[in-house]
Amino acid sequence: MQVFKFGGASVKDADGVRNLTSILLNQPGAELLIVISAMGKITDKLEELCKTYQYGGENTQQIFEEIKQFHFHILNDLLPDHSNPVYDDVANTFVEIDWLLEDAPDDAPDYVYDQIVSIGELVSTKIVSAYLSEMGCNVKWIDARNFIHTDNTYKEGKVNWEKTEQEIQKHLVPVLEKSIGVTQGFIGSTSENFTTTLGRDGSDYSAAIFAACLQADALTIWKDVPGVLNADPKWFDETQRIPQLSYHDAIELAYYGATIIHPKTIKPIQNKNIPLYVRSFLQPDAPGTDITGLNNHLPVPSFIFKVNQALISIFPKDFSFIIEENLSDIFSLFHKHKVKINTMLNSAISFSVSFDHDPAKLEALIADLSVHYKVKYNTGLELVTIRYYNQQTIDRVTVNKNIILEVKSRHTCQIVMRDKVV
Repeated sequence: MQVFKFGGASVKDADGVRNLTSILLNQPGAELLIVISAMGKITDKLEELCKTYQYGGENTQQIFEEIKQFHFHILNDLLPDHSNPVYDDVANTFVEIDWLLEDAPDDAPDYVYDQIVSIGELVSTKIVSAYLSEMGCNVKWIDARNFIHTDNTYKEGKVNWEKTEQEIQKHLVPVLEKSIGVTQGFIGSTSENFTTTLGRDGSDYSAAIFAACLQADALTIWKDVPGVLNADPKWFDETQRIPQLSYHDAIELAYYGATIIHPKTIKPIQNKNIPLYVRSFLQPDAPGTDITGLNNHLPVPSFIFKVNQALISIFPKDFSFIIEENLSDIFSLFHKHKVKINTMLNSAISFSVSFDHDPAKLEALIADLSVHYKVKYNTGLELVTIRYYNQQTIDRVTVNKNIILEVKSRHTCQIVMRDKVV
């Protein structure tokens, strides 16, 4: 049993779908489940649609029409015969959003988000499944919401593992014994059958859930890069492919913000000792990166950059120590406002934290913190994380930078910094 995951870049247009098909046709005849993301940057477009709908924007219908036309353009390129039932299937899927947009946005924003944005994965898999069938592949379209069961935490559904594994073993395994499964990443459903999503860019996590519950032999994630690199090419002119990576280092890199793998991906497959292969859909025969239980360190230092960072420093108003009671109170407020911490440092009378800057969240968080604490903050900062650092690697990334905060452990260094003012 194999699980393949294809991201949005691999199906961004008709040629991408044809390339995906070519990869599948060259695979041996093992049982296979394919997990597919929304096409191209369509999730961004659907998020834009959500915002205009929620806040009464005048161009809501225009954005929705652009989304529909984008998909029908790809569909027409792949399957010019409009009598193919996939045309009605895709149109009917969009009708669900039409109905939602006709009414005022009375439901909770996160619930509405999940109902709208999930359409991207549903439509992309319907198109890919229809084309694979036309090309002679024995495929079965599968609704992930029938198998991945979550709680009611919209936008970040928490998986009910027991029910999910039970449903997959009972109802999905028999299907995959007869045909290739095509399903969605990113989405699940509640016990009331409402659609949920698993967190932004959560399709990798979906694939890991399916792989773990199927007890797959391997999970392969197909990307537009030659494997896991030691740095993002947009930040470094020279990068190196990492041929092998331990689960430990993979989850560390993902946690600190490496975009190659979703942070939640590693745990399910590590728990079942399932290897993860990162391969290039542009060069399917190239070696890529193997992520396994081997206990080997990274062969080269790895760099992770995050921009648009906010840094807040929190001080007790009465000059008392920052102790466990204060930290518990502070963390509860971060949890309340759904602010995810990227790095932190505490001293006797201060606690400093950096996170992705969201103006609305920052303002609300500071308002709550200011009830009991004195708060200072900076925005427009950068955060670099170096895994297996040395002084040379630190010097490399801090040229012409003012270091605001630096945190070191045995293998990891994190630096919050800003450009020097000339």
